[in-house]
Formats: sequence, C-alpha cells, structure tokens
Amino acid sequence: MAIMDKTRNILEGFMEGSFKWALSRRTTFDEEFEEMGRSPTGRRKWVPELSQMANVIVGRCSGILDVSMDELQHNFDLEASDPIKSPSNYARNFLEYCCFRALALMTRVIRHPADPKFRRLTFDMMLAWEAPSAEIPSSSRLLPVDKDSTVGLDAFLRIAPATPIVADVITCSNIFDVLANPTSGRLSFAVYEKYLGGLDKAVRKMKSQTESSLLSAIRSERGEKILEVDGTLTSQPVLEHIGISTWPGRLTLTDHVLYFEALKVVTYDKAKMYDLAEDLKQVVKPELTGPWGSRLFDKAVMYRSVSLLEPVIMEFPELTGHSRRDYWLAIIREILYAHRFIRTFKIDGVDKEETLSKAMLGILRLQAIQEIFSSLPIRYESLLMFNLSDQLPRGDLILEALADMIVSKSLDRASGSKSVSGMYSISALAILSNLGVVSQVARDDKLLVGDIVVGEMTDLEKVVRQSRYNHKMVEEARATVDGVKVDGLDTNLAVMKELLYPVTEIGNKLMILAYWDDPLKSLLFTSIFSYIICRGWLAYVIVGLLFFMAVFMLLTRFYNKGRATDEVKVQAPPPMNAMEQLLAVQNAISQVEELVQDGNIVLLKLRALLLAIPSQATDTVIVILILAGISLVFIPTKLFILMVFLEMFTRYSPPRRVSTERWTRRLREWWFGIPAAPVVLERDKEKKKTR
Repeated sequence: MAIMDKTRNILEGFMEGSFKWALSRRTTFDEEFEEMGRSPTGRRKWVPELSQMANVIVGRCSGILDVSMDELQHNFDLEASDPIKSPSNYARNFLEYCCFRALALMTRVIRHPADPKFRRLTFDMMLAWEAPSAEIPSSSRLLPVDKDSTVGLDAFLRIAPATPIVADVITCSNIFDVLANPTSGRLSFAVYEKYLGGLDKAVRKMKSQTESSLLSAIRSERGEKILEVDGTLTSQPVLEHIGISTWPGRLTLTDHVLYFEALKVVTYDKAKMYDLAEDLKQVVKPELTGPWGSRLFDKAVMYRSVSLLEPVIMEFPELTGHSRRDYWLAIIREILYAHRFIRTFKIDGVDKEETLSKAMLGILRLQAIQEIFSSLPIRYESLLMFNLSDQLPRGDLILEALADMIVSKSLDRASGSKSVSGMYSISALAILSNLGVVSQVARDDKLLVGDIVVGEMTDLEKVVRQSRYNHKMVEEARATVDGVKVDGLDTNLAVMKELLYPVTEIGNKLMILAYWDDPLKSLLFTSIFSYIICRGWLAYVIVGLLFFMAVFMLLTRFYNKGRATDEVKVQAPPPMNAMEQLLAVQNAISQVEELVQDGNIVLLKLRALLLAIPSQATDTVIVILILAGISLVFIPTKLFILMVFLEMFTRYSPPRRVSTERWTRRLREWWFGIPAAPVVLERDKEKKKTR
C-alpha cells in the first residue's frame, strides 16, 4: 500500500505541476529543451544520441517515472540485448523503452483517456518516434507541436498499441485509416483528441451499464460485463422473430451471452439467454425480414444453435440503411469468435481474461469511432480483431501467432522466469483493470505484459504485416474484377464466347479429327497417339504439356514486363431495348428449364435401370457391367486406354462409319425405350396460425 500511495502521489504531483507545456499552447519544444539545460536539479540531461524532440519526450518520461534520464539510460543498457542497442537503432529503441515505461505508469490513472495531458503526451511520443535520432538534418531535428502537427502510420503502429485502449496490433492500421486524413495519410491531433474523448465516453458507458441492476442476478454468476444495450428507446425498438411470432424488447450483449427481454406493458419479461461462450455450433449471420414471414428488409441478425429448435431473428428497424444491424452483427460475432478462439487453443485462467479483454477493448474502440464518425460509413468488422482475423488472408496464422504469444507468457509465468517488464507494453487486462471496468488485478508487470516489444517486431506483428500485404493484393484484384463487369445478358455472353474462343477452337479441331473430315490428318493423329499409348509415354506427354505451359507463361511474363496487360477485344452485340432484353432473359430461362428437365429425365431413367423396372433394358446393362468389370481385371490398363482412344477416334473413319451410325441409331432407340421412374409431387398443407 505504501508503494501504491507513493505512486499515486507522484502521478498527482506530476499531473498538477510538470505539464505546463500541455496546459499552455504557447510552450514549444524549443523552450522545454532549453529549460532542461537550465535545470539545477541535475535530474535532466541531454542524451547526445537523441534529437531535441526525443530528448524532450525522454525528459517528460523521466519526470513521470521519477527517475533521472541517466538512470533510465543505464537501465535500458542493462535490460536490452545487443541488437536492440545497435547504434543504427539506439535512439528509437531507447525512446520506445522510455515511452513504454511511462505509459505503463500513466495508465494507472482511472480516467487517463480523458486527461488532456495524456492525450498530448501520447501524440507527442508519436511525433518524436518519427524523428528520434540526432543524426538527422538539423532542419528536421525539431518539429514544434502545434495544431497542424500530424503523425504517420508507422509511428501510430508502434506507440498506439502500447496502450491497448487506443489500438491493438491487428486492427491498428485500420483504425489509423479511419482517423487519418484520406488525402495526406496523416493523423492530426484534433482528430486523435476526439478519438480519446470518445474512448473515455465509451468506457464510462460500459462501467455504468455493468454496475447497474440490469440483469444483475443472472450476470453475477460469471461476472459478465455489459458491452452494449439496445431497444430501450421506443423510437428504436429491437424485434425478436421466432417463427411467425414477433415481440419488441431490449437486447443486451455481455462478454459471454446475448440476452433478450420481451417488453410487457410496463416491465420486461424474463430474459432469454443465447450463449456465445459454449460450443453450440452457433451461426450468426445477416437475415432478411418482413411482414407475415416475407423477406423484404435487410435489417436483421439470425442466431442459430443446436440448443434451439428454430433460429431466432433479431431485427433492428431504421429508416435508411442497415448500419445499426451491421454494428450489432459485428460485436456479437466478436464475442462469439473470441470464445471460439479460447476453445480452439485451450486458453484458460488469466489468459482467458486477457483474450476477452482484447475483445472488449475492440468494442470500446468501435463505439468511440462510431461516436465521432456517425455520419460516415464504417466497416465495423475491420475494426474488431477477431472479426478481422476471420476475414483477412492468412487470418488463421494471425490467430495462431496470437495464441502462441499468450501461451508463451503463461509458460514464462509457470517457470518463474523474469521477463523484463520495461521492454514490453502494458496488457489489455491491466488496462481494463486500471480503467475500473474489471476487478483489480495484481500489479505485477512481469505477469501482465502486452504484445509490443521494444526494438523488435514480434511474430504477431510480422504475420499481421504479411496479411495486410496479401489483403492489399486481394483488394487490387477485386478492383480489376469490378472494372471488367458488364451489364446485359447478351453482352456477357459475347464476352464469355470471346474468352472461351481458344477452348472452342481446340474442341473444333478435335471434332474434325474425330469425324475424319480430313482422313490424312486423322490417320496421322490416331497413329501417333496409338504409338504413344502403346509405348507408355502418355504420362510424359502430359508432363511435357505442363512444362510447355509453364515455359510459355515465363516467357510471356518476361516479354510483357513493364507493359500494360493486353485488353480482350469483344465485338459488342447490337443494343437491345428493355422489351428485347426481357424477352432474351425469358428465352434464356426457358432454355435453362429445358436443360434441367432433360437432366431430370436422364436421372429418372438411370433410377429405373438401377431398380430394374424395365427388365429387358436392365438385363442389357447387367451384361455390359459384368463384361466391363472382367475387362478391367484381365486387360492391361495401357491396352484398355488404347481401346477407348481408338473407339473414340476411329468410329467415323471410312471403314467404320456405316456400322457406327447403325449402332448409334440402335443405342438411341434403346435409350428412348426405357421408361422413367414415376414422380409424385407432394405439397405441404399450410395451416393458418393466429398470432
């Protein structure tokens, strides 16, 4: 307790007195740097490896930690490995070390996101991270902080996840894309300050909901935290559909369960529980709803599990769009995916709490962004780590890396190894504990460390970076797909015909050879391939074709390097008016229907043969099957392939043409003589149900 009181006194004194630079916008980095040089206490000094901006930030961290800059540098030199202390990266790594230690202490203040000093300091840390070394040109060594100061993605990726309430490793770049100016790709302090203000509001909302009597009797068993509530306003109801029954009510999401309380006259009915933590084969997806079971409005979420007899549909009515539904779909899936991750990698104990804390912080960040960007369309799933990992390429590897990181920390704790706490950022569970959202945990930084390490890129960061690169390529590919889509059935058919032209040409050439339109070419083709089959060279021919295609692609790639891709030129069909397009569609549907009918007839006749309905035809099939089986047993495979090839490509040769036509006619007559199996269509008698 004495240590805690001392820490609190240090922080309070520091917050009151030593942040004049944040309370007055007139103070610049230059003035503070000069003040460091005039300091009579000897506690501050100039680190020669650092730029002026980085020296100022390290000085502030020194004041927060109540440790001299000399001692900070000495501790870093002891704790860091030799690669981290290499001269090329020494300045930036030492700056990260100071920032991580200071942030771990500053975040112990319950409402630190609301503190303007915390907001200013974290933003200035990013500015200093971009220019940490004294070896950079003097013109860019000092960048005074003003209203126009901005930071880039790389600085945000390193400093923001060090405080998990601000960002996490997986979604950090997406959060930056939402906050940053789309034209400059830089983040301003004004937007960053609004974002932290939204985070503080979201935290206070979550705490008030969790501390309220809302479902307190049910939630107390597992200590569930309320993450979101909807349906309390009559102007924004939530409708539960089960079968044809519909009830308005209140929807509550916790870190384990989805609750729905049907609205009575003045009170709510007993809450229904839809468990997200147990393995019940749950499916959560968007759904269409409408009056009397119609599917008109895309504004609902469907929940299905093995514990329910029929799916439950939660509808979120709104006048325009379906953003309200999309938001709830994303946060429900986030909790569901988090528990699925816990079960998959067998995570328990404090590591399970850490995993759920990561999901809870993601929802808090989403609520903050939704608060400040309410008028802009937001891809909610891209800002939630488990949602995003489910969608990103190599997302499974991201989850594996995350699980390995959590498990490795557990092994360190079990073995009693002492991790160097100053080299790590703070954990998600420790942040929620400091914010008062979850119960207080032991303040042992060696046990509760985060996902960012000073001077190193963790396996999780590497996988996320690779996944982002792959995702970028996928997005570029999707853009090309969207660019080549054309409208109109006739136009799409023309494009398909042009694309399939090489295949159709090869098919036409083979048909010419098979029908012996040019006897000399057909005889030569048949003789060559018969010889290849007899010598057993067929596999080599296939391998040669594959190598030929690979070499062709390599040569084409080398020749077209740096050149634009050749466009496919398609002769556009004559334009059609609306009536002609409608008739074309109707004609296409009729043709598809005829094809389906013919396919059904073939299947019904095969069913009749299998069940021995026409005895004479069945006897013929039985004999053929027996002979084919005996042939496959006694005839060598090479000889069998040769027989099939010769049958296909000599049936229309001059000596066999007449007999082939005769046997084709007999086969057709035999097929037409097979009756189809009977079909009876049964329709359910719909019973009228009253609500």
